[in-house]
Amino acid sequence: MTLGKKILIICPFPQGVAAGQRLKYEQYFDHWRENGYEITVSPFMDMATWNIVYLPGNYVAKILGTLRGHFQRLRDIFRVNKYDLVYVFMWVTPLGSSLLERIFRVLAKKLIYDIEDNVLMEKSSEVNPFIEFFKGTGKTKYLIKMADHIITSSPFLNDYCLGINKKKACTYISSSIDTDRYLPVNTYSNDRKVTIGWTGTFSSRLYLDLLRNVFIVLQKRCDFRLRVIGNFQYELPGIDLEVIQWTKEKEVEDLQGIDIGVYPLVNDAWVLGKSGLKAIQYMAFGLPTVATNVGTTPRIIQQMENGWLVKTDDEWVQALATLVENPNLRRKLGTAARTTVLANYSRHVIKSNYLNIINKLTGNKA
Repeated sequence: MTLGKKILIICPFPQGVAAGQRLKYEQYFDHWRENGYEITVSPFMDMATWNIVYLPGNYVAKILGTLRGHFQRLRDIFRVNKYDLVYVFMWVTPLGSSLLERIFRVLAKKLIYDIEDNVLMEKSSEVNPFIEFFKGTGKTKYLIKMADHIITSSPFLNDYCLGINKKKACTYISSSIDTDRYLPVNTYSNDRKVTIGWTGTFSSRLYLDLLRNVFIVLQKRCDFRLRVIGNFQYELPGIDLEVIQWTKEKEVEDLQGIDIGVYPLVNDAWVLGKSGLKAIQYMAFGLPTVATNVGTTPRIIQQMENGWLVKTDDEWVQALATLVENPNLRRKLGTAARTTVLANYSRHVIKSNYLNIINKLTGNKA
């Protein structure tokens, strides 16, 4: 093996905070280092910006953070060609034209482009609506076309990229879980109130809102607690609601306190690009998961074998009521869910997929 190969990671968020990064490529840094790679991470956002970006207001601080991010990218230009591989996640910069993406492509010896969700479909921001005026439209398509290899988050997105990428070099790699950390502790008992749980960020809160009426109707059928783990406040009158602010340190403990995981989605182009990460997270803890039957999720969940797929509000209510009242069914589905993750979505299973692509592009031999 040739040692000393260098990788520059160009990503939106600071290391260790965003699920889309933590549960994808970030958890393989140690494996890459063990195989002879030196890694430098260059996030667009610093921690000061990350801490406010999904909060309302704070516009001056957000603008200053954006300016700092662009200054960082200008600094990166002068070192891109010193790396054997540039790994771009989502975009080089979030705003403006594709100029910087084009500069990075020209200067990079080899470039991997890693995308999640259907980033080709523009999505408005409730908290930061003003940024829609500054978003560039050609960044994603340019990187898909010109990258040496594309890593995608869903089969749907992978098929699309294959039709654009010049080299026809696209690989679907699922989000994955550190199953040594995400350990089941659930006793599948009704000795205490059953907790239904959801985790996500402000940007995905709209999916949780899909279940507001479901929870209200469910409350009339059975007693339960709803746990919401995120980076925002949430209210749902009439429901026994527990809102927990997400932290890296308590993430596992907070998710272990759930008895049933929910993964509501809508049937649109954005969702078709999703990896099914939330379902995989719940399942890693041995939790029965109820999910909308759309996109990548049916590839992960087999109906009534390792989870429960639904489409309508009535189906949501029926599934959740049945699981709340039936601990043996929770055990059956949860145990099978954990087995599914160990076999298909553990980082121990997925890690070679990333390394093989990197080795091929850099000329390293395994």
